Amino acid sequence: MTTVNDRIYRSPMALVGGTLLLALAAWLGIDAIVNGAGRTPWTALAVLLLSVPVVVAYTLRPAVYAGEDRLRVRNPLRVVVLPWGQVASLRSGYTNEVVAKSGDRYQLWAIPVSLRGRKKAARRDDRRRAEQEAAASGKKVRGGLFGSGMGSLGHEGPASTLNDGPARAEGDRIMDELRQIMEARGQAATAQGEVTVRWAYEIVGPVAAGAVLLAVLLALG
Repeated sequence: MTTVNDRIYRSPMALVGGTLLLALAAWLGIDAIVNGAGRTPWTALAVLLLSVPVVVAYTLRPAVYAGEDRLRVRNPLRVVVLPWGQVASLRSGYTNEVVAKSGDRYQLWAIPVSLRGRKKAARRDDRRRAEQEAAASGKKVRGGLFGSGMGSLGHEGPASTLNDGPARAEGDRIMDELRQIMEARGQAATAQGEVTVRWAYEIVGPVAAGAVLLAVLLALG
């Protein structure tokens, strides 16, 4: 039986962006609460209650947990747990998504599609093919630090990418890993069960409270 180590996938760019947004919100919001006059502190509190959970939901919260028996998808407003036996496919297009055998689709927010990354991977593949063709014909590859026939570390001949596999964007590489786990564990007895979906009330609750408080303050003028 194939054993799979638990893996966690998150978006580094989303984590960085969310941290910066939260730092900015805390700086402006706390200053308004401490130093504001009249209804300003209450308005700032309402805005923080409304905005901070939204920022957390769409930047820090998304994650994909791939375990031996199940795939756990933590999206901004829902948590979806799919036993591997219930996963029909993992699809990549303009978004990455998991498709359950019931036909339901769930987007993988933590694994965004990067068209730029795909273009870079395609360019690496083109460069690798050019190096392979040059090596097959006995020609030296120009490039690297010293130009003719020297790789990036000064070695003569084609670059080290000759022996690498096909270049893949990071998101596509992760999806390949998830497909491998699905194929290895999909028939396991411990990887069967029902798909469960839970709403993120810890996000929805504060957002609703902030929206109500802000609406009341605006109504009072």
